[in-house]
Amino acid sequence: MNRVTKIINKSVTPITDDLEGWEKVDGNPTMTTWIEYTSPDESMITGCWAATPGTYRATYASWEFIHLIEGKVIITEDGQEPQTLMPGDAFMVDAGFTGTWEIIEPVFKHFAIKLK
Repeated sequence: MNRVTKIINKSVTPITDDLEGWEKVDGNPTMTTWIEYTSPDESMITGCWAATPGTYRATYASWEFIHLIEGKVIITEDGQEPQTLMPGDAFMVDAGFTGTWEIIEPVFKHFAIKLK
């Protein structure tokens, strides 16, 4: 079994529906998700995500690590100050986050999500 998996090749069929917990609140953004790896125990997934400008309200049930490759996004957790994130930024979103993702410029990111 190979223990190194490249996750940037978009070799899987993408998910083009909005993900569970994401609701459009301004504009008409679209998202595309490529889940390129699922751990053998199904506790983690990794892949790529792209989105067009607009705003989503998001509720996170799981922990997510993100490396923003392209675009500009302003993430605002309910009751907190907005955070502007740019290409090259790496960040965490904890389970329980509720707030908005305002996509200013088309976004492309790599992600790792801990499901359980």
